[in-house]
Amino acid sequence: MVVLYVLIALAVVGVLTGVHWYVWRRLVGDTTARGGWARRTGTAAAFVLPLMSVGAVISGRAGAPFPLQRVLAWPGYLWLALLLYLTLALLVGEAVRPLLGAWLARRKPAEPADVRSTESPAAAADEAAAGRTADAGSAATAVAPAPVAVRTDGPAPAAPRRLFVARAVAVGATAVAAGTVGYGTYTVLRGPRVKRITVPLAKLPRRAHGFRIAVVSDIHLGPILGRAHTQRVVEAVNRTNPDLIAVVGDLVDGSVADLGPAAEPLRALRARHGSYFVTGNHEYYSGADAWLDHVRELGLRPLENERTELPGFDLAGVNDVGGESEGQGPDFGKALGGRDRSRASVLLAHQPVVIHDAVKAGVDLQLSGHTHGGQLWPGTYVAELANPTAAGLDRYGDTQLYVTRGAGAWGPPVRVGEPPDVTVVELASTRT
Repeated sequence: MVVLYVLIALAVVGVLTGVHWYVWRRLVGDTTARGGWARRTGTAAAFVLPLMSVGAVISGRAGAPFPLQRVLAWPGYLWLALLLYLTLALLVGEAVRPLLGAWLARRKPAEPADVRSTESPAAAADEAAAGRTADAGSAATAVAPAPVAVRTDGPAPAAPRRLFVARAVAVGATAVAAGTVGYGTYTVLRGPRVKRITVPLAKLPRRAHGFRIAVVSDIHLGPILGRAHTQRVVEAVNRTNPDLIAVVGDLVDGSVADLGPAAEPLRALRARHGSYFVTGNHEYYSGADAWLDHVRELGLRPLENERTELPGFDLAGVNDVGGESEGQGPDFGKALGGRDRSRASVLLAHQPVVIHDAVKAGVDLQLSGHTHGGQLWPGTYVAELANPTAAGLDRYGDTQLYVTRGAGAWGPPVRVGEPPDVTVVELASTRT
């Protein structure tokens, strides 16, 4: 197993090295003069930026001082997002490059002329000499040589044309990538938008018809997203005036000591039937026990493989599969065993992959997060391959699964094509 991990790590390093070389070649090597300041600056950036990205990823897991994590996080993670879209834009540019070069080769100047007559320097000298002789009374006559023909309608020289094409593609790719990452960052920092869906449940009694659950996942407080982000999420949730709030994991990327103040606004969450919490995989990277105690202090009730009865349905929660390495994984028997199956049941589980266990346990609706919907297109396709449902509502047998895209972002504070959300799930009774 260790050998497999080493091989995977080497493959990842190899791919990233190749991608960085390709981006450097197209943005720096093909567009700048050897030895110039632009070449030196671009080459230095090609080494420094990936090192900052590695530092941003490692510093959090290694427990580095939080101020250092914050210094590395912004440039390190943003570079990863920018690298993705630079690579995609430059690959599109490979198709544009020959087309632009061919167009420039055929292009004629605005005022074409077949032949332009000019006098050589020798002719001018002869005329001057003839003028001086005439003034002295001489009868000598100066004869001008034949004019020199210069063609002006041929193709542009190949070397300058290639440089122009390289620079045009580089500038275009950089503009597209920077614009994409800039808008994706704004999408995260403006806060989650509210989505609303209605989920019919056959076992739900009429008295619980219209019960509203605000589902929040993947807030990912850390060195980039802090207290201000939590405040935006809380305000978005409270504006929906829900009956119940479900925080379904990946609240944090760091310790209580570092991020406790960032989580403080969660105290202001308001719902008629309270706020509930289940762990995500990132809680187990961040000290799950300490965070479970802390969310209790903030007014949220953790559901650790347990359930509670609410008017009209049972609400259950299971630990994330990430807790299995610590002996704290999901236990469906403990959370759902021995209950009255004639009652509707709603399960909070961070990862969609446990849906098949939920089906066996007779769950009516599972609420999950984890996927971010892919977060950065084309990561959407990867999320769809890795999860039974990447985002939205699906049905598996008699069990429905809803997956929210989450309210934050992991790694780069950027979302492209998958905006953050808080989802209000309205339960509907089908009974008459």
